[in-house]
Amino acid sequence: MTPRWAGKCEACGGWNTIVEEAPRDEVPKGLSGKAGRRIDFVGLEGQAAPLPRLITAIAELDRVCGGGLVPGSALLVGGDPGIGKSTLLLQAAASLSRGSAVAYISGEEAVDQVRMRAQRLGLAKAGVRLASATSLRDIIATLDGGDSPGVVVIDSIQTVYADSIDSAPGTVSQVRACAHELIRLAKRRGFVLFLVGHVTKEGTIAGPRVLEHMVDTVLYFEGDRGHHFRILRAVKNRFGATDEIGVFEMTDRGLAEVANPSALFLAERRGNVAGSCVYAGMEGTRPMLVEIQALVAPSTLSSPRRAVVGWDSSRLSMVLAVLDARCGLALSGNDVYLNVAGGLRIAEPAADLAVAAALVSSASDTPVAADMVVFGEVGLSGEVRAVAQTDSRLKEAAKLGFAQALVPASLRKGRTHPAGNGLAIQPIGHLQDVLGLFRRGQ
Repeated sequence: MTPRWAGKCEACGGWNTIVEEAPRDEVPKGLSGKAGRRIDFVGLEGQAAPLPRLITAIAELDRVCGGGLVPGSALLVGGDPGIGKSTLLLQAAASLSRGSAVAYISGEEAVDQVRMRAQRLGLAKAGVRLASATSLRDIIATLDGGDSPGVVVIDSIQTVYADSIDSAPGTVSQVRACAHELIRLAKRRGFVLFLVGHVTKEGTIAGPRVLEHMVDTVLYFEGDRGHHFRILRAVKNRFGATDEIGVFEMTDRGLAEVANPSALFLAERRGNVAGSCVYAGMEGTRPMLVEIQALVAPSTLSSPRRAVVGWDSSRLSMVLAVLDARCGLALSGNDVYLNVAGGLRIAEPAADLAVAAALVSSASDTPVAADMVVFGEVGLSGEVRAVAQTDSRLKEAAKLGFAQALVPASLRKGRTHPAGNGLAIQPIGHLQDVLGLFRRGQ
């Protein structure tokens, strides 16, 4: 033991072996000698009634948020440039202004520019309080007054700066500090706070990762500019289900809700085409039927192409390897193209069987039955595994007029499934059974 730091221990002769230890009665570093206040604990069952949610009257947005907006909550909305984030929030602000005071603060556009968008959307008469500001000090001084609004939109958080921090707007320190102060104000004053966030090239929210932990809800606005569909996805929600989605259609009058996404995604589908398969998936609590298209073509390249749109490319490589090693269907010398029609992105393993069926259909030039839906997870040994929420998938398929379902064999309960409303069930235990279906010509 030594009273001060030394590079070499005098007792053992070792270098850099002395470690500083604070006395037990010493106050932890960073705290003063002042005693803290005792914390009172309460039970989980509170006496106060739950706060009523604010309804935006945009059903798809309310669905993603868990049934409406919770007062005092903070929501982070991210998405590619030009995807429609500002349009959606302006429409929501105009709808909410009918029953609550709404403030829309833009740091990227001037007031006249926002007014031009509102006129194009037919929202010029809405009672939204509009401002253009980027100073955090000014924004907090305005919102912390006696007439605090019920909903606040900050577009965007990367443009807001705190003059107490010596760095440019949009940097990690600025985004973290500004978001922290705005969220703390929203919790104290009880208003709903929308923060628009820029995204990086990888599609993640720009700025510190802690920003997503600070807010209550994280919404991603997805879509391809080549498609008129837009997907609002909740990747985090403290007041509702995660991975819930809302579907919108971009029109010249703004974003329009899509009440029945399955019917819309399948509207342009052509039956009896080799390489096309209908997948019954789940997005949050909503069943979704989409068309998966595959094209297997001879390749003239030494390394055949693998192009994937809307699905995980590594998952496609796994399905191709299983078809080759377990089923004897060699596609290594072919170009393989896979597309999820409509611009939707699928992350569920339950799409494995539908992708495999589309690949086998294209390779054998044999169409999948037009009235058949497919879902199931494929293992590395070729077995088809059961997936969750089977009843919801089958009910959606029966509602849209499908008559057959290709499902994992473990779901086989008889000729028809109780949830299928007469849907004929074809159990599949192994991928070799899929090849057998196409050899029989279905």
